[in-house]
Order: sequence, then structure tokens, then C-alpha cells
Amino acid sequence: MMSGDKVTRLDQFPAPFNKSVELQEVEYESGGLPMLRVRIREGKRFTTMDLDWDTAARWGQVMLDWANRRKGEAG
Repeated sequence: MMSGDKVTRLDQFPAPFNKSVELQEVEYESGGLPMLRVRIREGKRFTTMDLDWDTAARWGQVMLDWANRRKGEAG
């Protein structure tokens, strides 16, 4: 990441098993497509992925479908 890149935190929340998730929008100084950055912290280890809008939409829809199905089964 370059120092002139614009990073905007969208959300940060805890996840099970001592993990946390942070979602950021990244606009690169060099231009190009804004990306959704997913940062998962597991103890001292970080996993970071930058996603384009199409990948983020597909991933988000699959997670939402799964959560709604599971919530319906539990209720």
C-alpha cells in the first residue's frame, strides 16, 4: 500500500475463536478500481484480501444465503 492510498474503515467486529474481522474500502493513489479489503486477525496473525465489487458481492450473497438458511433452521 502506498502512503497516498485512501483507506476508509467500514466495520470491525469480533468473530468466534478469538478472531476479529475488519472491512475497509481502499482507493489507490495510482487509480484503478476501489477495492474492499477484508482483514482477519487470528491472535497475532493477519490474513488480508482485497476484493473487487463482483467478488465481494458474490461472497457476501453466499454468506447471507447461508446465514438466513441456518437462522431459519434454528428458529
